[in-house]
Amino acid sequence: MSSPSTPLSPARNAPIDTSSLSSQPSSLPIWDRLSKWASENKAIVYTLAGVAVAVTGAGVIYYRTDSRKGDQDPASDEKRKASKKERRKAKKEKEREQIQSDVRSPSSQPGDLDIKARSSTVESDPLENLPLERKEFSTKLKVAGNKAYGDKSYNEAIELYGKAILCKPDPIFYSNRAACYNALGNWDKVVEDTTAAISLDNEYVKALNRRANAYEHLEMFSEALLDYTASCIIDAFRNEQSAQSVERLLKKVAEAKGKVILEAKEKKLPSPTFVTNYLQSFRPRPRPEGLEETADLDDESGMGQLRAGLAAMEKKTGEGYDTAATAFDRALELQGLGDLEAFAYNMRGTFRYLKGENADALQDLTTSVEFQPTLTQSFIKRASMHLELGNRDAAAKDFEQAMEQKKDDPDIYYHRAQLHFILSEFTEAAKDYQKSIDLDRDFIFSHIQLGVTQYKMGSIASSMATFRRCIKNFDKVPDVYNYYGELLLDQQKYQEAIEKFDRAIEMEKQTKPWGMNVLPLINKALALFQWKQDFQEAEKLCQKALIIDPECDIAVATMAQLLLQQGKVTDALKYFERAAELSRTEGEIVNALSYAEATRTQLEVQQKYPQLASRLQGMGSQFAAGMR
Repeated sequence: MSSPSTPLSPARNAPIDTSSLSSQPSSLPIWDRLSKWASENKAIVYTLAGVAVAVTGAGVIYYRTDSRKGDQDPASDEKRKASKKERRKAKKEKEREQIQSDVRSPSSQPGDLDIKARSSTVESDPLENLPLERKEFSTKLKVAGNKAYGDKSYNEAIELYGKAILCKPDPIFYSNRAACYNALGNWDKVVEDTTAAISLDNEYVKALNRRANAYEHLEMFSEALLDYTASCIIDAFRNEQSAQSVERLLKKVAEAKGKVILEAKEKKLPSPTFVTNYLQSFRPRPRPEGLEETADLDDESGMGQLRAGLAAMEKKTGEGYDTAATAFDRALELQGLGDLEAFAYNMRGTFRYLKGENADALQDLTTSVEFQPTLTQSFIKRASMHLELGNRDAAAKDFEQAMEQKKDDPDIYYHRAQLHFILSEFTEAAKDYQKSIDLDRDFIFSHIQLGVTQYKMGSIASSMATFRRCIKNFDKVPDVYNYYGELLLDQQKYQEAIEKFDRAIEMEKQTKPWGMNVLPLINKALALFQWKQDFQEAEKLCQKALIIDPECDIAVATMAQLLLQQGKVTDALKYFERAAELSRTEGEIVNALSYAEATRTQLEVQQKYPQLASRLQGMGSQFAAGMR
């Protein structure tokens, strides 16, 4: 039984006589008599695993296999034992022929049970031979329980399974009783009985799945995730339903934790790599008139602070960007900006957006376009924000307004192409990238993105031709080699890809020693791992990237994946959690936390189910890889 809606599989269909299970006035019901007898004899029942303790409404009952000893003659006792042994053997052979399937069979249906099973009882009083017939009697009780479950008489089934458990603690009996509680929505009881089943058989997949389902109803998502994960590992990830449950719960756990992180998260700029890549997605423009380096400005004036912010930005370092953000705030506080007030709001809004202060950033950009509608960059940045927040219509409207002001601004087409690209509208994206190129052929990123879009569209030859032209026309720009290397890596042309990454790394060192883009280092690490499984060198490159840019979330996440591939689960978990801390938006945080929770659950499974550890390692990182 794997779900509340799945009926019990039939147990062994041994016929049950109804005479002693009926509560006739002339005799005590058999279970009352059994309990009374056990209480009077104060015995203990021994199982192969040791002492079995059965908890009933009256307390704890103990049984013992040799509970009835007398002063019989040893010789006659031996004859009786031999006679009983023969009778038992014959009876077992008869029952074995009638037993057709075990309750664990997923394909069986409760309707296959004998209709008489529910009202039948045992042929002879089991008290006479209780220790020797306990197993057979428990099987018959299970059959009766199955029939009651099939008839949706769940409380009756619960009673029957409970009696079977007292006869013989069996994981199937506990799991079947849990199915009844499942049907009644008693989730705490489901957890209780499935836990008992799992303690007897820790690879009982149906019990694990049923407990996971109960945990999920109790909103104990981490516990549910652990059970579903153990189930998937036992089944070698062949059960699609369990695998989907893992993904669903990973998202639930990550979203819940992500909200907590986002609420407590300090608003600060992301890594310099991220900031640089965002800023350079706009065409470079000369400083506005009046903010030249030679202009005579008081450093403590609004204009002076605006110029200081631009100068700090040009350093392309973490410290420089922090200084710029502070300077733009200060410039608007000091005022006296004249015609450059709209520009100042644009710059402050940009850095507020990068910090994740979305509401304040939107207000700044709105104020900017109100002061100066011709400053189309403010419309474009606001459109990007709307898209990130999931408001596609507002983003499209901003692009329309920008085009009304300056239809020949190539940045409009480039960023609208980005919108299409994100939405996988590659044909429309390619048209806008080409329009951006037609208006300004000197902006390298329009060419790069056109090549990447062509590749996404399946036009590999066109894409490669675009990149070869880029290398010819922009041979001094490291980004060309880095992105070209990424496409070569995707085609498994490892040697060529690494050559391109090396070229990009060397050019970055020469042109931007203090603000080096670390992406070529990370890409080379991935290439070495995929090509040669050279974990040592790949880790060195990621560590180098993190020395240059300690808050680069891509470097942190890549390091985590490399460690996970090597089975270094504990270390990988630390890096995934760090990646979540560094993420900007809720979506990025949830994505990082999904990896973290997948890794954490792997670790917990290895600790809680040591016998599964070797299987998990044999599967490599299949579990976390499913999140990609």
